[in-house]
Amino acid sequence: MKLKNLFIALLTSLIISSVIIGCSDDKPAPAAKSEKPFDPFDHSKDEKISEAEKDKFEKAFVEQCVKKEMLASPNADKARFTAPCTCIANELSKTLTAKEAEKFVDEGENPVSLTFKVESAGYQCLQEKTPPKDSGFTPVTPQ
Repeated sequence: MKLKNLFIALLTSLIISSVIIGCSDDKPAPAAKSEKPFDPFDHSKDEKISEAEKDKFEKAFVEQCVKKEMLASPNADKARFTAPCTCIANELSKTLTAKEAEKFVDEGENPVSLTFKVESAGYQCLQEKTPPKDSGFTPVTPQ
């Protein structure tokens, strides 16, 4: 008898809860549509960076870049790495955002976006080298 009453109570509560949940007429509010969809590559609304901040970034970047290159090849001359590192820093400062500069200069971090820009700028700067001049030797052709 007790088991039968427990079963009826459980069945009744299940039916009532499913009816209450299933009959709700709450409709989600429609999302407010903005005029333009979000574009993660649109940096027109970002904070503008001042020339002083750019100069500070360039100086810090060149120091870090030369230091890393000197660690990689300790017998090399420091002046050898200064020009490419300066070129990379100049390329970076063209598209530098205030957040990237703040993270690099103040916090000493390298944001991922900056890492991608360094790769691209490095390619641009290091590929500017003119190809070696012709040695003057005539090529040997097999007979």
